[in-house]
Amino acid sequence: MKDEVLWNFWRCYLQKTKQAYCDRPAGETVKPLSVCDSSTDVDSDPERLSLLYSSLSESEGDLQTDCSFVSSTSKVSESTSVHSRSGSVDGSLYLMKNPKEKLRMTMPMTLSFCYMALLWVRETMTLSELLRFVFEGHIPYLNVFQHFPEKMKLRGPDIKIFCVESWPSYEEVFNKMHELAAFLDLPRFPDITDSCFLHPDMLCMKYLMEANLPDEMHNWTCRVVKKTCIGEVDFLTLVPGNKSTRKVKYDVLAAAVIVVVLKLLFLLDDKYEWLLSDFAQERNKNNKEDGPYFELKKWYKVLKCTLDVEQKKLDERRAKYLWRCEKPLFYSAKKKSKVLKRRQIVVNLQNQFGKLSGSVKPAEKPNPSSFQLSWSEENTDGSCFHGHSLKGILQEKRGLLTAMNPRYWLCTLKLCNEKLCGHLAHYGEADFPQSYHFVLRLFSFLLRIEPSYIHDEVCMIEHKLFNKKLRKKTKYKTGPRK
Repeated sequence: MKDEVLWNFWRCYLQKTKQAYCDRPAGETVKPLSVCDSSTDVDSDPERLSLLYSSLSESEGDLQTDCSFVSSTSKVSESTSVHSRSGSVDGSLYLMKNPKEKLRMTMPMTLSFCYMALLWVRETMTLSELLRFVFEGHIPYLNVFQHFPEKMKLRGPDIKIFCVESWPSYEEVFNKMHELAAFLDLPRFPDITDSCFLHPDMLCMKYLMEANLPDEMHNWTCRVVKKTCIGEVDFLTLVPGNKSTRKVKYDVLAAAVIVVVLKLLFLLDDKYEWLLSDFAQERNKNNKEDGPYFELKKWYKVLKCTLDVEQKKLDERRAKYLWRCEKPLFYSAKKKSKVLKRRQIVVNLQNQFGKLSGSVKPAEKPNPSSFQLSWSEENTDGSCFHGHSLKGILQEKRGLLTAMNPRYWLCTLKLCNEKLCGHLAHYGEADFPQSYHFVLRLFSFLLRIEPSYIHDEVCMIEHKLFNKKLRKKTKYKTGPRK
């Protein structure tokens, strides 16, 4: 299913960019053809446009396809000798294109295609997971030519096309996907309902488990989602080309909802949350019937230790990453023997130094997993907080459990113009409490994005949540109240 959707997107892109499935591919010299001169342009022919959304039949080739095949046979035969020593036929033509072309096909664009197809079928994978699988090597990206068939040998200018020396960024892949969907004139994507994995209620449940937070907190995240209307179908569903709607980052949005709930319950001003944690600790001493009450201080110590260890592992893995591939590249057949000989010498030296230093061989690559941090309630050390209760920090009011915290501080009073500034609010670690920064850092690690992206979504949710109070021009401070 995903392959079929991705294939249709790819054909649509080739036709829109005049590279294939059209009368005159871009860069091709025009030659008069008596049989095919009367054919109409592909963009004005609805039958040809239907090829984008239906599978092509190899047995029922039309006259136009036959003609284009005959006309291109001579070109292929003439370029065979050149192709053997200089790479693909159109490799140099591709590099001659305008470098400022926005939708030029690049390696990050391949990930935009993949994410667009995943979003269309509403697959249980977010963009942050897709990029993490790329970094972990489960999805070929860096040195991707190593996975090419033996017949597809990179030579000449093709090497520059497939050589990647940096990791793809979340913003680049996300923005290119939206530009691509609008460029292809795609219709409204399938609705994101409350039963879809990408719905905030579903993603909040996942990130609460991974962040080792109590299960009861999911009720609070659902209340925030409902109150702010960010769980509505029209808000979540992608409509390509619609500039009036905001682009939704589903994973970042869910993480921001959890941050807002933590601020509602614990304030996160570097003072109140620790007093509340001490209060829950005292209640735990006298609690013999119910399960343990959640203590934020204990949770902070466990998560900080785990996060520091995992962050160190990640940094070391990035530092030790070998950017040079095991399969060497060579620009011509003459240099192949020299390159292979040098590569063999390097490998032999690495093995000899490895034996002398006693270095351990890297472990086998683990299977891909949606969870980076796992917590089990069977642990006897009390490091899992999933089953802990929030009653220790809540009070009953009119038959409902409400937060003891009556206050709230806004991250910003006024949102920036995202189109002009590129963000909704400014974020600086020194401008906010350390506990708030730690929570952003935690989800920043889980999503592999900058904390400022989560901060933007937090500001957006806050302004939706306190919209009425902001309209009344209630005096709020931009920092936590003392």
